[in-house]
Amino acid sequence: MLELLQAGVHFGHKTARRHPKMMPYIFGERGGINIIDLDRTLSMAKTALGRLQEIAARGGTILFVGTKKQVSDTVRREAEGCGMPYVTNRWLGGTFTNFSEVSNQIRRHHDLKDKQESGVLARKYTKKEQVVFLREIDELEKKVGGIKSLRKLPDAIVIIDCKKEKTALREAKSVGVPVFALLDTNVNPEDITYGIPANDDAVKTINMMVHLFAEAVKAGQAHPLTERAAAAGEVPAKTNPVGQASLLSESGDIVNRPSGQA
Repeated sequence: MLELLQAGVHFGHKTARRHPKMMPYIFGERGGINIIDLDRTLSMAKTALGRLQEIAARGGTILFVGTKKQVSDTVRREAEGCGMPYVTNRWLGGTFTNFSEVSNQIRRHHDLKDKQESGVLARKYTKKEQVVFLREIDELEKKVGGIKSLRKLPDAIVIIDCKKEKTALREAKSVGVPVFALLDTNVNPEDITYGIPANDDAVKTINMMVHLFAEAVKAGQAHPLTERAAAAGEVPAKTNPVGQASLLSESGDIVNRPSGQA
């Protein structure tokens, strides 16, 4: 609990910006600022992270999304650390709702990168033509570089700021992809499948929460379910993610992993 307080997880927005459906998750207010109930944060984090771990244990793909400046580097680093796709630039409209078109751009990106790395572009095209291709590669990298591993819609999406990523949230709901997200006090919790009440602006909070999401994924990957077990509805064994996940050790689900383990 102390680490949550030190990270500023409990600070919401001004009371004037409070979403009425967030009231059950608010402890009170101080100086016109909503104070999030950290007991609810802990209990809902236990549920959300446990479910995310289960999805990963079943071999699912989780897309991490965070495009605002103070989020993007952390989201990219943590997503890459657990081998999951991510969006840290602008959300490409239709990523979910027009996935066939986005898939075409991903294939184009792979094709051009392969030709670049194999030397085909240098051998077969003029320098002027190569410049055009390199610009296209750069543009595609910005658009789909983080999701180039996607072959189908992901099994879940992790969103840090639901207001900022409103298009991603809307598309996920439209196609039925479960949403895991932070619930700041200006968010409608009914839009989120698995929410964790928390400040979605403070860098310390963001770093902590994104790390928790990523460690839950790693925990599931470390204890995969067989196809037979998954079909039977079994859940993954309880595991021990690293670092900030110690915040949830009292839950019995997610505790510290011994030092040195991946």
